Amino acid sequence: MPILETTEISVRFGGHMAVDNVSLSVEEGAITGLIGPNGAGKTTTFNVITGLQPPTRGRVSVGGQDITKLSAHKRARLGVARTFQRLELFGSLSVLDNVLTAAELNRVEGQDPEAASRALLERVGLGDLVAQRADSLSTGNARLVELARAMACRPRVLLLDEPASGLDEEETNRFAEILTELAAEGLGILLVEHDVPLVMRLCQQITVLNFGSVLAVGTPKEIQTNEAVVEAYLGQGTDVGAPA
Repeated sequence: MPILETTEISVRFGGHMAVDNVSLSVEEGAITGLIGPNGAGKTTTFNVITGLQPPTRGRVSVGGQDITKLSAHKRARLGVARTFQRLELFGSLSVLDNVLTAAELNRVEGQDPEAASRALLERVGLGDLVAQRADSLSTGNARLVELARAMACRPRVLLLDEPASGLDEEETNRFAEILTELAAEGLGILLVEHDVPLVMRLCQQITVLNFGSVLAVGTPKEIQTNEAVVEAYLGQGTDVGAPA
């Protein structure tokens, strides 16, 4: 059973249908891609999944449980975590305190939240920066702090909105390694990303949105050779890297 499913979700803003009948699923232990042109409905779909935007119709479930009417807070308690396209760190707080805020809210009995936060920061390679102010970090390191903070919520499914934005090649590769490790440990990951080679490298399954609707679903190889996707998004001759 998928850890996350959306079933025919739609979102209408006045006369505009931002998301139209979108169904997708995320398996445990797998990275699933959600791609498409700007304005295709990707972030709105994320907002529906996390409870920031009620759907006009449709259903969202986690682990088979219908969460469509639950608040964002209750969804987080059930294991839904996300990062945002725009960095959302507490700039005046230290790197450690940014992660600790989430660890304190998701405290596990018998576990020290500070020790857990330090361990997560070590895992993402920021163990030496725990005392640094968040607003002094490079974009790449700030993205890693966001990832560590999301992991402090002990998610079952993690939604990442443009996590490679602003990262250089080395930072992107490190980020990719961490995501691969997390998926191997059983985490379900839904990835929105414009770095198409990265998506093709990481994802087992990809859903393509266009004008709010599902244009295609398939493996990286299937998506790369889908004529409708090439025409609408990838473009002829685009270097998308080797399929996963």
